Amino acid sequence: MLPFNRKLKPLARNLRTNMTDAEQLIWSKIRRKQISDLQFYRQKNIGHYIVDFYCPKGKLIVEVDGGQHYEKAGMKKDQERDRYLQGLGLTILRFSDIDVLKNIDGVIERIHEHIKFALLLPPFLKGD
Repeated sequence: MLPFNRKLKPLARNLRTNMTDAEQLIWSKIRRKQISDLQFYRQKNIGHYIVDFYCPKGKLIVEVDGGQHYEKAGMKKDQERDRYLQGLGLTILRFSDIDVLKNIDGVIERIHEHIKFALLLPPFLKGD
């Protein structure tokens, strides 16, 4: 079971209510088990972080990054966050909001390919 920080619950709820256009678009393509019949959650609380989208079965986090993530401070925070989440055995796929808005089919294909590959790996290669 992944760590959960109860204090972040109201913030996660607020983020779900106020998703960006890019987040809304990607959510419309992954919700309701549209990819490989797998459940995704949005604005999921994991440890001290809230991730944009999380697929438990695929151990996958999908992040949609705006411009602040490409500034030096944002990149440093993302690296620390990614190290923590990868330490929990999770994989992070990052997409820019522009890529999501202009190339949603390519983004969905990359997510689908990652999930397909992850589910085919034998358990000893997954770290289970």
